Amino acid sequence: MIEDPRHPGLDPKETIRLKQIALIAWIAIGANAALAVSKILGGWIAGSLAVVGDGIDSFGDILSSSLTLITALIISRPPDPRFPWGRQRADTVATKFLAFVVFFFGAQLSYSSFLSILNQEPREIPGLLAFVVTIISIVVKTGLSFLLQWSGERSNSGMMIANAKNMRSDVVISVVVLLGLIFSQVLNIGIIDLIFAFLVGIWIMRTGVEIFMETNTELMDGMDDKTAYFQVFDAVAAVPGAHNPHRTRIRKFANYYIIDLDIEVDSSLTVAQAHIISQKVEEAIKRRLDNVYDIMVHIEPEGNVEHAEKFGLKRESL
Repeated sequence: MIEDPRHPGLDPKETIRLKQIALIAWIAIGANAALAVSKILGGWIAGSLAVVGDGIDSFGDILSSSLTLITALIISRPPDPRFPWGRQRADTVATKFLAFVVFFFGAQLSYSSFLSILNQEPREIPGLLAFVVTIISIVVKTGLSFLLQWSGERSNSGMMIANAKNMRSDVVISVVVLLGLIFSQVLNIGIIDLIFAFLVGIWIMRTGVEIFMETNTELMDGMDDKTAYFQVFDAVAAVPGAHNPHRTRIRKFANYYIIDLDIEVDSSLTVAQAHIISQKVEEAIKRRLDNVYDIMVHIEPEGNVEHAEKFGLKRESL
């Protein structure tokens, strides 16, 4: 991995990726701050708890975007004795924390709305201002969700993709709030706004649970998509002298792959000759897989059998 002289320990491509993440995060913070203030003030003036709740959710988005910025700063720090692998997993940890934040905001909104319904608090019909800020929110949040998804896929950032998912949920939330406002006006029943605020909170909690579950596989060093394994096995097959790739393990490290595998070589080869084959295996894998952080190739004599091996994969096991 070639290092960026301005940031020792980092690939130049990684430096560009982190700058892109930071830029998009600042854009999201600015847009969500404007939306949060306008929805909370607009909802309060217009008398709509659902719009106020939507604004509170936007403050949660400010927190998640700020978390993205902090995560980018943590990842940019080079490896050291405490973290010899670097800090790329901070992206996954931050995504986990975001899931708890999203769930908390949803639970708080549903709880307060439920209490208001239970206590039969009198509600006025929301005014026109609530409609205006909600429609603006739908337009802006839709644009932000596309921007975050595009940038997250381009930079391979799980945190940013999670933010995009959260933003799409925010669009649904704003649409639900708008429907609640319409029904309140048509039916002339103010409590409908509280019912829709309660439903909005349930949807926010659901989003939090989904974000939490999606990070479990990576934290446990698992992979749902086995395409990378087939690419590794094909790479080994293309190297003369390399046989029987087995005990293969691939794990995601933020946007990188860490690969461990055993291969067999002719037992009559010298250590130097076997080492050359292992180097060619590494090069062949890197040609097929992008964002390889590290590869560990263990050499074994051809025909070697170790019955104690209980982990790792071979092509036949996929």
